[in-house]
Amino acid sequence: MAVNDDAWQETAGVSIMVQGGTEDIPFQSITEEIEFDGFEKDFESIATLSGGRLVKVTSEGDVTVTLTAYPQEAGNLDVSAATTPTGFFDMLHAEDTGEAQVISATRARTKYRIAVLWTDATITNANQAIVSPTNKCLRFVGANGYITSVKPSFSDKLLKFEVTFKLPPFDSAGAANYKWESVNGETGATVTLTALASYTTSAKW
Repeated sequence: MAVNDDAWQETAGVSIMVQGGTEDIPFQSITEEIEFDGFEKDFESIATLSGGRLVKVTSEGDVTVTLTAYPQEAGNLDVSAATTPTGFFDMLHAEDTGEAQVISATRARTKYRIAVLWTDATITNANQAIVSPTNKCLRFVGANGYITSVKPSFSDKLLKFEVTFKLPPFDSAGAANYKWESVNGETGATVTLTALASYTTSAKW
């Protein structure tokens, strides 16, 4: 991964795992851009007759991660165990595990986890452990989310897809659905950013 002393740049790891699956599918090889939205804990102030202000907090909103990607197929044949990324429509609807793939519109809603990793280590997947002080990294992990849109475009004679992953900041029990984590690569005691566990109904990461 490319980095200098000032900023993370050029490359990142991106992986998506279906709840109950066995593999985090690494999508960085077909992804050009990543955009984040959300991470806001807003408030509004209410003026009182004394000239003071009361603060009314606003609940944190949903988080979205948007990928610009270049898949060549409809889906991944087996989204639970695929190791090579080939498409997104099976994540939006439901998979077809045979060739030819036929993915029709459905009312299915399937939970996924996404990980985005910036690091100076050599990696193949964003779920990997990173050891400091040998390497440094910054990682976002969001679980219990859904692929909410897959929008193809051929406007510039190159087929690309805008894929949106959306998650609430907390689950129904109030536990966090996303986290940011890092190790700084400084000299000193060895510290490990642990690898992500399999994503299940009882384990987010």
